[in-house]
Amino acid sequence: MFKKILIANRGEIACRVMRTARRMGIATVAVYSEADAGALHVDLADEAVCIGPAPSKESYLDAGRILEACRRTGAEALHPGYGFLSENADFARRLEEEGIVFIGPKHAAIAAMGDKIASKKLALAAGVSTIPGHNEAIGSPEQAVAIARQIGYPVMIKASAGGGGKGLRVAWDDAQAHEGFASCRSEAKNAFGDDRVFIEKFIEEPRHIEIQVLGDAHGNCVYLWERECSIQRRHQKVIEEAPSPFLDEPTRQAMGRQAVALAQAVGYQSAGTVEFVVGKDRSFYFLEMNTRLQVEHPVTECITGLDLVELMIRVAAGERLPFAQQDVRRDGWAIECRINAEDPLRNFLPSTGRLIRYRPPAEGAGVRVDTGVREGGEIPMHYDSMIAKLIAHGDSREQAIARMREALNAFVIRGVSCNIAFQAALLQHPRFQSGRFDTGFIGEEYPAGFSAAHLAPAEPLLLAAVAAFARRRYINRAVRTSGQLRGHERKVGSEWRVLAGERRYALILGSIEGGYRIEHEGRAHVLTSDWRLGELLFRGSWDGQPVCLQVERRGLVYRVYHQGAEADMMVMTGRAAELLALMPDKPKPDLSKFLLSPMPGLLSGLAVSAGQEVKAGEKLAVIEAMKMENILRAERDCTVAELLAQQGDTLAVDQAILRFA
Repeated sequence: MFKKILIANRGEIACRVMRTARRMGIATVAVYSEADAGALHVDLADEAVCIGPAPSKESYLDAGRILEACRRTGAEALHPGYGFLSENADFARRLEEEGIVFIGPKHAAIAAMGDKIASKKLALAAGVSTIPGHNEAIGSPEQAVAIARQIGYPVMIKASAGGGGKGLRVAWDDAQAHEGFASCRSEAKNAFGDDRVFIEKFIEEPRHIEIQVLGDAHGNCVYLWERECSIQRRHQKVIEEAPSPFLDEPTRQAMGRQAVALAQAVGYQSAGTVEFVVGKDRSFYFLEMNTRLQVEHPVTECITGLDLVELMIRVAAGERLPFAQQDVRRDGWAIECRINAEDPLRNFLPSTGRLIRYRPPAEGAGVRVDTGVREGGEIPMHYDSMIAKLIAHGDSREQAIARMREALNAFVIRGVSCNIAFQAALLQHPRFQSGRFDTGFIGEEYPAGFSAAHLAPAEPLLLAAVAAFARRRYINRAVRTSGQLRGHERKVGSEWRVLAGERRYALILGSIEGGYRIEHEGRAHVLTSDWRLGELLFRGSWDGQPVCLQVERRGLVYRVYHQGAEADMMVMTGRAAELLALMPDKPKPDLSKFLLSPMPGLLSGLAVSAGQEVKAGEKLAVIEAMKMENILRAERDCTVAELLAQQGDTLAVDQAILRFA
């Protein structure tokens, strides 16, 4: 077994690999960019080597610097994690030539499966079902349109070296095929250094279901069941689960056998994933093979009881798989939510900054958290937006969902925007709970985007009661303080008003042991908790049922979070509420004549100039953030008066880019 391995990655996956290596008694080496000098994975490793500046191309994607770190530290093997160089066949080959073991498949298998065009040909030869399409690289937008017409719309335009939703577009007509080809090619070249693009038929109402495979150097290969990955936004996975609520046993086994056949065709050694698109009639077609550990691997670990990282390490060290296909168990249900630094209410734009508060839910009782950050750490603009992976495991799908919802309630993140509210909304959606969804689910259910209207609290009175509870606790402290200073306590009435936007709650609070008896519109409720002033998590009991919320005091306002809903509430006496209603509203500044940056990022392109007339829908600017290009377009016909930023500028959120006449 290896004595020391280097992890050529960052964030949660680097921390994940290190945890298993430490348990196995293997020393670890971290690599980090200058932007990650204070990152968690650096502190968790036994050794750490700086490999360059913040941009990935100058650090985590620089094979030479990573090889030098291996030489300098004497690492015998390297685990690539996912992303970056994890599927770079040339990098794996160079490691082999240096005598450093790549903890992953051999470079020939990576080359064969990493190229989507070549992999489809291999899949056909191995008897794997494939999607109709044009499997050769396309040279021009005009050729893309001609091929799309031949296949028949809709089509999917994909970068041959793509992954993670980058270099991928769906086209429904000639115009979209023309523009999509150019966008895919540009995005693929920037992200992967390979601008080859191909086209295949887009399967309507598709499900994205993948099979986890594991092979060793002795010819053994098994599949570890499937993962349902159909809940996607912009072709990036949001929620994954195992097993799939859609597959029946015959389909599950047929997909597993085809996945193993493909892996054996390339002599696959390590953990890998064969991805399929599955139609509504359970017909399935090969998409691609990811020759690495997947982001969503924890759900497979939960239902099988296996540690995939440990098995990858043991296979790389030459060991045989310790089990056969018939030994692979399937225990219960597991769900993973990706917790990302993005703002669901602003079209999921990336959010960067410092994690002022970061308190993930406690692990155990079916809850697992894989993370690479900590309180006080930075979410930089140079890398992807993932903060953590939250995994819930239960005896049934219903129990796994319930545990996930409770864990999301207890996940505290402040300082950057995150998608917890969106995840909570998805989990309580009837279509998700029934398992009736496909990859178009998010687009169909949120066609105009995700908004505050989707976050209406299921129990608004509970939120108001918690705000009143918190206010009374603060008042009680003030009463005790005034009594000590003045020799007598001020009187506190029992009637309170809670103002939440347009809603008003008239509450009567009576003290009881551990909380309050709360009357509202003639009905009595009981709210108890040992919550203390300043705590963000409010755990207690509401009418005998356990509840978990987050409550935060912001001056006179109490912000309460529950099941994805968020409400700002003012708690005051009835007389104070009457006087507040007489106060005039402060007008908001008119920003309609400015194009504001919706996110922090790099202004990589300006498509207009001062004095130019533009039409609605025309491109105005391009902002790069977290490895994605974001195009800003004109909302209406207008004229550009002046440019307030220049191409190459680093923008802050809401920074003015240009002014309209």
